[in-house]
Order: sequence, then C-alpha cells, then structure tokens
Amino acid sequence: MSEAAFNFQTLNPDVILDALWETGLRVESGLTALNSYENRVYQFSDDEKRRYVVKFYRPQRWSAGQILEEHQFTHDLLADEVPVAAPLELLGSTLNSHAGFMFAVFPSLGGRQYETDNEEQMEWVGRFLGRIHQTGRQQHFAQRPTIGLDEYIVQPRQQLEQSMLVPNACKAPLLAAVDKLYHTLQQRWNTQWQPLRLHGDCHPGNILWRDGPMFVDLDDARTGPAIQDLWMLVNGDLQEQRIQWDILLEAYNEFSDFDLHELSLIEPLRAMRMVYYLAWVVRRWQDPAFPRAFPWMTDEDFWRRQIVLFTEQEKLLNEPPLQLSPQY
Repeated sequence: MSEAAFNFQTLNPDVILDALWETGLRVESGLTALNSYENRVYQFSDDEKRRYVVKFYRPQRWSAGQILEEHQFTHDLLADEVPVAAPLELLGSTLNSHAGFMFAVFPSLGGRQYETDNEEQMEWVGRFLGRIHQTGRQQHFAQRPTIGLDEYIVQPRQQLEQSMLVPNACKAPLLAAVDKLYHTLQQRWNTQWQPLRLHGDCHPGNILWRDGPMFVDLDDARTGPAIQDLWMLVNGDLQEQRIQWDILLEAYNEFSDFDLHELSLIEPLRAMRMVYYLAWVVRRWQDPAFPRAFPWMTDEDFWRRQIVLFTEQEKLLNEPPLQLSPQY
C-alpha cells in the first residue's frame, strides 16, 4: 500500500461519499471531521435526518479480523446492557471497505464530558467497568494483542532509535533512560494476572456522560489486566488517589472481583504508556496531521524533558506500590 494511503492523503470527500453510498447511506449534510489522529472520523446526517459517525481505520494498523474482534466485543457489551458505542451492521457486516480503506459506521451519540472530580460519576463509571470486565471474561480475544513489554517498550525503543525527529544530542541519553526503564520494568512487570478483554484506553476523554457513562472508542481494545481500564481515571495527590480508588473499587466490585495485587502494576503501566505514546507520535510523523498537532516535538527542550520524565518514572518504579485495605 502506498505511503499516501497510509497517511490518508487519498481519503478525500468523494471517496468518503462513495463509500457511504455503497452501504446505502445517503449523506445529506455534515461530513464534519471529528478529533482523531490515529483514524479519520466524520459526523454526518443522512437523507432522513439521522445522524451517524463514520470511522476510516488507518491502513496497516489492524487486520480485518482484529477490527471485527473489537466490534464483537462492543456488541457483547451491548447485549449485556453496557452503554458503549457499537458499529452498525451494513451489507451484512460491521466492517466494510472502499478504495483500500476499511471503515465502520456508528450512531452519533452526543453527551457531556465526564467530570473527573465528580464522585457520583466516578462511582457510576466504576460500576460499569465492573460490568465491562464481567463481559470481558466470558471469552478471549484470538487476534488482538496482549499488553506486554515488547509492544510497549521494546518496539517503541527501536522506533525512537531510528527516528530522525529525535535530536542527535538527545538520542543517546533518551535511549539510556528507556533502557533503564526497561531493565526495571522487567523486574516489576508481574504477569500473574487474569487476562480479560479490555477497553484498553479508558481515559476520561473516552467517556461521555448521558444520564450515566457512555464508553466510546474501543480502538485500542486488547487483552490485559483489569487495572489497565482503571488507573488512568485516578489523579491528584496520594490522599486524593486513595479516595478515588475507594470509590472506583467499591463500585467495581459490585459486578467483578478486583485483585488488589494488580495495584502494583499502576506505575509499570504508566511507564509503558509514556514510552509507547512518544514512539506513537514519532511513528506517525509522516502523517501531516501529526506535525500540526504536536509542533513541540521538533524542539530539543521537549526531548530533554522526556529524558527527565523517564528518569523520574524509573525512580517511581522502585518505590513501594499503592496499598489499599482489602475492604471490598
């Protein structure tokens, strides 16, 4: 596949309209680009004034089988009455293709931003995460990946080493910081957890509020420990975090049993996400959307700050993990 297709340069309005036309949808208005870097996502209304969202998947990222596993998971959740954005079945499938692009159509679901400091909303989210994981345990992904050090540290390290975006003066100390993180993670990354299907990227931006939580964007769904869908929702100082964990886990345990030993994975997962995210931007730099969205990546000071952040995170890995009383 051409670099142009990989960068969505051939995905113009005519291609989008033709793709939707083939599924039987007639775009009447809209085709408004929504905020998304990894994929291309547009909102539109059809000729019967129904609102939809179409997602065009980045070529070469996921296979059709992997995307369909994500779709099946969302429909499993819907069947269990979990509020989640799930793709519609068109032409007999939730995944269609046109001009080299795979795409899916979703109902347009409005909502307010999830309030991270709202304890009542956090309780609702904890309860529904317990239900998501209850469904997630019913079967396993066969094709989607499992969270681990190779995908989140080893491969990103190679991408950072090969990237021309990293200033020469920063490359050696940056790689040394990643190597030190990796060495410590090899000792701290405990794989003795129950694997289950996860949302995978459950941060506050992927939760809408519609008289309750609505979970969106399962594009990063994968196999991993339950803590992966929880830790990004907790913030603040240690005392604030303890309060938030108490709220989340008490609600979560109404539907799923949380293993408190997984709390030791919080800082390893944070470290893995830091390295993975940085390498993700580097890997996508040839996509014109990325230099526009991340202009500071060309600043040497930015890379020096990453070295400091990685060094600080490595120290956190050596500190005792969060401890909570087994009261749930």
